[in-house]
Amino acid sequence: MRVAVVDIGTNSTRLLIADVEPGAGVTERHRESIVTRLGEGVDATGRLGDDPQARVFAALERYAAEIAAHECDASTAVMTSAVRDAANGAAFATTVRERFGLEGRTLSGDEEAAFTYAGATAARPPDDPTELVVIDIGGGSTELVCGARASLGFHVSTQIGVVRHTERHLPSDPPTAAELGALAADVDARVAAAVPADVRSRVQAAVAVAGTATSCAAIDLALDPYDTTKVEGHVLSHGKLEALLERLAAIPVAERRLVTGLHPDRAPTIVAGVVILTRVLDGFGLGELEISDRDILWGVAIDQATGDWSID
Repeated sequence: MRVAVVDIGTNSTRLLIADVEPGAGVTERHRESIVTRLGEGVDATGRLGDDPQARVFAALERYAAEIAAHECDASTAVMTSAVRDAANGAAFATTVRERFGLEGRTLSGDEEAAFTYAGATAARPPDDPTELVVIDIGGGSTELVCGARASLGFHVSTQIGVVRHTERHLPSDPPTAAELGALAADVDARVAAAVPADVRSRVQAAVAVAGTATSCAAIDLALDPYDTTKVEGHVLSHGKLEALLERLAAIPVAERRLVTGLHPDRAPTIVAGVVILTRVLDGFGLGELEISDRDILWGVAIDQATGDWSID
């Protein structure tokens, strides 16, 4: 069946239109991402702002036209950290359903983690014994999902995010060494508290999904335009990430917007994103990670095709 999935995240609003055949995989027909910064200010005010909501609604108008043009059999919108955390999140979700005709659902942290893992591992052999951690860095939360042999194991949704942590720790442009150190220490403490030491020690490899990770790959590959076939499976060592962080943190946002491979709208939050990525790798004692463009969009698309919204 042809399905459309809209992911309304804290930092971006994304669309996937794909043909899904259970047991045979996912064929992408259209994919798009717009940085809408829905979570802007939520950490301080506890509410979704009028301007961020308006940016999301403008993106949804565009996506609704694409969904209609592709004659999708089913369409849905999933909402994550910013909507979960905001006092007016339920009202926002109601507007999404009523105005745009999308079957809207605000995912719990556990559901978000499970769908992310399903998407990131969809193309892996089901009998792969490697103990993985899938790292999904969002604007307001980071999901850390462990498993092997296509089976979900430990998972946690942490209050670590590129918008949240940029607003908390990086007021300067470019950030100071002290600010970067405070951000790293915050992430270290949250990862250590959220993931038991025995879980971290048994993980053998990392797969990173979502905008921070794919942007790092695109910058490393100097992609212009973006090419998902080159990003998928790209490996970044811890050393490369550290070098990338040093490069991006040394320049102001205006210069970051010109970096090849980085979408200009991600320039304000990419430094926090790379810090989070490196600190999570350190927390698991890993020296590299693999980038995947298959994330929660894929997981929800696969699940939607089964018709049961299962997170098993």
